[in-house]
Amino acid sequence: MAPYRRELLVHAYRLTGASSDAEDVLQEGMLAAWRGLSGLRERAALRAWLYRVTTNAALRLVERRGPRLLSWDTATAAHPAAELGMLREDVRWVEPFPATGDPAEATERREHIELAWIAALQHLPATQRAVLVLREALGYTADETANILDTTRASVNSALQRARATLAQRMPQPDDASAPDLDRAAVRTFVEAFTAGDVERVVALLAEDARFTMPPLPAWFDGRADVAAFLRNSVFATPWRACEVGLVNGYPAVFGEQLWEGEWRPGALMILHLREGRIDWLATFIGPMCAAWAENLPSDR
Repeated sequence: MAPYRRELLVHAYRLTGASSDAEDVLQEGMLAAWRGLSGLRERAALRAWLYRVTTNAALRLVERRGPRLLSWDTATAAHPAAELGMLREDVRWVEPFPATGDPAEATERREHIELAWIAALQHLPATQRAVLVLREALGYTADETANILDTTRASVNSALQRARATLAQRMPQPDDASAPDLDRAAVRTFVEAFTAGDVERVVALLAEDARFTMPPLPAWFDGRADVAAFLRNSVFATPWRACEVGLVNGYPAVFGEQLWEGEWRPGALMILHLREGRIDWLATFIGPMCAAWAENLPSDR
């Protein structure tokens, strides 16, 4: 069962929208699989059976805990001079997830793990979500999906049609120009400018319609002017140092440490959604949502 652990974790993340929930699902699913392994008659059926067990565990969790949200699901855009509000621990936020496999694979299949897609899935009923992931992200046939979900081919096809219609209203068309491997120069410039506290250079990387989010704080900013004002007035009020941490959710990510009371402390995980060399969404995670990445920082930073 061990060789399937990573892909099952990714599957659980797609269904739950959170790396923490995915770990819970995987633990429950693998335990159930271990208990029932003796009843598996054909070893060739192991992978599909593990997906069945994991999917059912994820659906149970989703039904209990409800959907994960993005910042704009909870409030309208804030004014850059307004109070940021308290950390919203009552909101279940969509969480980041490290890229899987090698960089080439992560780039090729980023549409099946990127934050916008994961967030869009949260607006689907649990069964529709599972059908869409099994059919489109994993490539299972309608009959295989029906077997995993213990339902009929007709029900699978109907659920897939409804799920596609809902996602078409929420997801923009894929933009090949935003592939992470085409934006290395922009990422390097961002890291250098952020570390130097060069606000204008960071702002120059923003698209006109750029958005800035930072859960678990509820405030978010819409448009380059407001994002720029928030960066100038709040973010760069203290020194930062930044470094690349590879791909997160299929896009380049930067980890920032903030100088606070004479000590460098984990400050933010920033996922750079780039379009033609400009950042149109700076998806930032702060507090406990970024702390785990601090353990993987290069020693020479």
